[in-house]
Amino acid sequence: MNTPEHELKVLLEAILMASEMPLSLREILTILEGESYAESDIIRALFELETQYREAAGGIELVEVASGWRFQVPERFSAWVGKLFEARQQRYSAAFFETLALIAYQQPVTRGDIEAVRGVAVSSNIIKTLEDREWIKVVGRKEVPGRPMLYATTEQFLDDLNLKSLKELPPLPELEALFSEVTESDESALVI
Repeated sequence: MNTPEHELKVLLEAILMASEMPLSLREILTILEGESYAESDIIRALFELETQYREAAGGIELVEVASGWRFQVPERFSAWVGKLFEARQQRYSAAFFETLALIAYQQPVTRGDIEAVRGVAVSSNIIKTLEDREWIKVVGRKEVPGRPMLYATTEQFLDDLNLKSLKELPPLPELEALFSEVTESDESALVI
């Protein structure tokens, strides 16, 4: 006999599996509106499912990212699953990642702020690519002469990096070590 707790977990699995995007708790509550599930029961069921999939160590996992809950492939399988998407991979320069890191760690920032740190002009193509990927957006204008645009990262950036918040970004010394390793191994480009 299935318990109400089991039925809720199965229902959540079905909803999250069918969704193309992560679902926030608010969205899940809207979907389940009219049902007899309390918000606390839904939250508990989500965390129990997360634990259940993590302990099963199978081919999928339930994770919470910035924009909500989603099923995904565990990182340990990324080398194989990535082959499904090789045609869509793009190569990015070290300048691209430096610009993104400056925006992520010092947001909101202007192009001038980025150029002051990097010591070179920021390519319009880099900004356009970051906006096209929906990793950054304009969040306002700085109250100085010329009123330059202020850039900040987006929820999509956090989701794509599998983060719940900017607080989960690695500390800057670790980031500097990562950049030096990448630069030494491949000066020309990086793949994401």
